[in-house]
This record gives sequence, C-alpha cells and structure tokens, in this order.
Amino acid sequence: MEIDHIFIFSNQGGVEANDLIDFGFTEGSNRRHHGQGTINRKFYFDNFFLEILWVIDEEEINNTTTAVTKLWERSQFQNNTYSRFGLCLVNTAVTDSLFEDSRTYSPAYFPRGMSINMIVNENNPQLPCTFRLPYRGRKNNHNEPIKHKNGIKTLTRAEFEIPEYSIKNSFIKNFDEFDHIKYTSSNRIHLTLEFDHNHKGKKKTFETLNLTLKY
Repeated sequence: MEIDHIFIFSNQGGVEANDLIDFGFTEGSNRRHHGQGTINRKFYFDNFFLEILWVIDEEEINNTTTAVTKLWERSQFQNNTYSRFGLCLVNTAVTDSLFEDSRTYSPAYFPRGMSINMIVNENNPQLPCTFRLPYRGRKNNHNEPIKHKNGIKTLTRAEFEIPEYSIKNSFIKNFDEFDHIKYTSSNRIHLTLEFDHNHKGKKKTFETLNLTLKY
C-alpha cells in the first residue's frame, strides 16, 4: 500500500501550518472544498503530501452528503474520542480488498459520477479516517513545490499511535505486512512521520498538531 496523503484537522484555522514553514517546509497550493465545508493548507514531498484541514462552513460539513464521512466529528477531536487524522491510500489493486465494504462519498467538488471510498472507523474513532480517491495510481503534482529548506524529501514511514483497545481492531490487520504504515499502542493519539529513513537521526515534535517528524 502506498500513501497518497495524510490530513490533520486543525482547530486553529490552519495557523499550525506556520510552524511547519518555520521548520523549513515550503507551502504548496490550498483548496476550498465547496459543499464539504473545509479548506486546507498543503505541503508536498517526493511521494506524498501533508494536508492541514479545517472547517469554514459548519452547515456544509453537516449536510446530508458530507455527514456520512464523520469529518465534522473528527474536526471536533478536542471534545470527543475521534482521531484528527486521515490516511489516503493510493488507489491500486492492493487496496481493493480493504475498501470492499467501504462507504461511498461523492463530494460536491468532484465531477459527477466520481466518488471516494471511505472507511470512517465509526466504531473505533481513535483510528484515522482511511480512504482512497477514484482514479487509479498516483496523481501528478508536478506544479507543486517539493524542495524544502530543511532538505527533507521522501516519506518513508507513518506511525499512528492509538489506544490499546483500538489496536485489537480487525482493521489494523490489513497493514500487518507493510512496515511503512504502522499502528502502535499508546496512551495518546499521535502521528509520527519518518522522512528519508531518519538518516540524520533527528526529530521534531509539533504539539499543536499531535505530530512528530523524524528525519
């Protein structure tokens, strides 16, 4: 399984992304998700992008179409048990079995007939929302900046820390054979992204994003 991108819900209107810029990341494009009630800030790398996401229209995110995604609940992570994270996998044959019984979400900002397969993990909300886009393979992002002042280039591992009782969920078993996507038992909900195989042996934690970077 390949990671297309990961989102992190912001509760500060995306201001947390400024800390990533101060760390040496170059910001890419942003997008208003019309009909979904969210907007983002993004950071692109050789093989994935990181999305900081937040709500700008509560009515839109709670409409009949979007409500099935449980994005509103994730945006309220400080007041409930939902993870603020979302994991988007590249749409390949390897992911077909994982999404066999997933929900279908057709956002208003997509062309008619196109939809997203989503596993919202409603019964275990400490797990990230997991989804794939409708097109096969990785999207071309040649117009986005991927060179960063800190020299970071390639995502090599993503580790989601989740409560012990969630680690027993059958969903987790789908990732057992993949070393670059891991779920570990913890007393917190946290994400660690390893870049470039942590060749410098350094790490940086962004508490406002529940995010640690190893590089």
